[in-house]
Amino acid sequence: MNSTASLPTAPAMTKRSLPPFLLHPSVLVGGLLIATIVLVAIFAPYLGTVDPGRINPGMRLKPPSELAWFGTDLFGRDVYSRAIYGARSSMLIGICVATAALVIGVTIGLVGGYFRWVDAVVMRVMDGLMAIPTFLLAIALVSLTRASIATVVVALTVPEIPRVVRLVRSVVLTVREEPYVEAAISVGTSTPAILFRHLLPSTYAPLMVLGTYICASAILIEAGLSFLGTGLPPEIPSWGNMISEGRTFFQVAPRLVFLPSLFLALTVLGINLLGDGLRDALDPRIAKRM
Repeated sequence: MNSTASLPTAPAMTKRSLPPFLLHPSVLVGGLLIATIVLVAIFAPYLGTVDPGRINPGMRLKPPSELAWFGTDLFGRDVYSRAIYGARSSMLIGICVATAALVIGVTIGLVGGYFRWVDAVVMRVMDGLMAIPTFLLAIALVSLTRASIATVVVALTVPEIPRVVRLVRSVVLTVREEPYVEAAISVGTSTPAILFRHLLPSTYAPLMVLGTYICASAILIEAGLSFLGTGLPPEIPSWGNMISEGRTFFQVAPRLVFLPSLFLALTVLGINLLGDGLRDALDPRIAKRM
């Protein structure tokens, strides 16, 4: 009898060691795209780039060459380098907005959903914020202060907080009636322990999906704000302001718009695929049909 027949193979062990949602096709493809963009952003100085803000009037609107792989823009700046460094701005804003909105929204949603007297006040404030269009609120907040990454992050975080609060609140309102929560209350468990040990874990799955949506939305809105001239300042490489600057010369030099648009589309596509895959894998009703 072969003693090794009953041992699992290496691939089988690896497959069983991974969480099931990581094996979903959309999660794999989306995660690969996002990982690639993140690596590009991190290692931008080592990918054949030059200073993205260096202006060279003698190199204005030059076609692609060995010195500038995608040519130069109106100010003689390297289009390829600006698109690569633009990944840093977009991913930083997307991740920061998603993280800040989740942290603040989860805290408010847990407290509001658990304490009924707080819920009435909090939800009226959240309803007021949700009544204002996200794009207009972001433009107003950015216009009041000097344009910078920090300003854009704050402007995009504020409109996203009500979405997180409403989601967490709805979960807490359901879970707080469960027997194990009532048992924890009856034995004198402290309120913070109930909130973060018993109620918070129930929100992990929907928050993972919502977080990907917020990240993609923040990247798109930031590109729109920069396109309109109310987002990041021109000296900071951004896919939005690159598209805005290149649209005037689109007929004669479409490359000025093509590369930043490609990066923007692939990034948002990857995040949306990741979010859709997580939703399908973590939602029991959908997972049973797959």
